[in-house]
Parts: sequence; structure tokens; C-alpha cells
Amino acid sequence: MSIKTPDTAKPRITILISGRGSNMAALHRACCSGELDAEITHVISNTPDAAGLDYAAKNGIKTSTIDHRDYADRSDFDQALITAIEKNDPSDMILLAGFMRRLTGEFTRHFYGRLINIHPSLLPRHRGLNTHAGALAAKENWHGCSVHFVSEELDGGPVIARGIVPVLADDTETTLAARVLATEHRLYPTVVQLCLHGNAVCQDRHVIINNQPLCYPLLYRYG
Repeated sequence: MSIKTPDTAKPRITILISGRGSNMAALHRACCSGELDAEITHVISNTPDAAGLDYAAKNGIKTSTIDHRDYADRSDFDQALITAIEKNDPSDMILLAGFMRRLTGEFTRHFYGRLINIHPSLLPRHRGLNTHAGALAAKENWHGCSVHFVSEELDGGPVIARGIVPVLADDTETTLAARVLATEHRLYPTVVQLCLHGNAVCQDRHVIINNQPLCYPLLYRYG
């Protein structure tokens, strides 16, 4: 990924959401504090009643809704999504933040290297949904989240970093989910900053950090 913005401009971010957008809000707070040197310029939801749209609008961020139910198939929906992103001027990065739609290869190839997701498990373990239940059922000692470049494979793109938390003896899905979500809010801005400012890039399906191939994902331990 090569960031091509004027020296006086901040990198531009588009965020895709489906619900409350708590990671989107965390990224926005990081931009406001200076932890993340970027500007969120567009928030798009596939559900018109997503609470995250209200947060974005109240904070002066352009919002759009592209309801997937209005399209005959995933390809048509994804093409509409591509058009909406590009219409708002090209973004340096497109971030998935609780976006609950599986994207087609057409979409992921179009934005490959600029498209990043955060997933609530230590990938490649527990892809898809119900990750906290999976970790508890497997009696794992550690759980967490992963930030990865997005490919057509479900939760299968190259992993940049993982944030880990302990699984406690009395944990339920609710308590574990809350601990992981707090970790997501800390990890996502950190990794996005790395990517936007050239330290982490994706080349030939591999993560490169400071011009060196990343043998293992970066690891951040919280709690």
C-alpha cells in the first residue's frame, strides 16, 4: 500500500459498519486525540438503523446507507459499495468495523492492501461468528482479537497483529466479549497508524513491517 496524500493532508479513512460502530467510535477518538494521524471522511452502513451512523453524523462525518436488501446479489451490492467509496474521493484505507457482510472477490481485489478488518479471535482460530463461545468451549487460556488485511477468504487475509487477553475461570461469553472488545478499541488504532504511515504494508499476501517480512503477527497483551 502506498499512501499518496499531499504533505499538508492527513490520510483519509472510510469505515464500513453494520451496527453500533464501537470500533469506529474508538478510531474517531484516536484521530481526535492525535494517536491516529488520519481523518475519517466517510462512514457507510449496510443497515439504515445502525446506531453508528448517528455517532458519525453527530461528529461531522459524512454517512451513507447502502442496504444490501435492495440488491439482487452480493456482486451488485459490492459494486454499489465500491461506487459509494470512490465517489467520496479515494480513501487511503477502508476499514471494516463490525461490518456483517461477506465481501466478494471483486471488492477485496479492488481495495486489496487498503482493506483491513478487526476480528474477535486469535486468527486463524475461530473464524466467523460465535468466537467467544468457541474459545470457552475449547477451554482456551488466551483469547483476543486480530487485525488483518482482507482477502476473499473469510477471515483469512494476512494477520498484522493480535491483541490477547486471559480467559478467566469464571468467564461467560458476555464477560469475555467485553474484555476482547476493550482490547479491539486499543489495538485497531495502533495497527491502522502503522499501516497508514508506511510501516506495515501488504505485498504478495505477506505483511511487511519496516521493509522486513513479518514472520509472526505483532502481539499486544492487554489485561
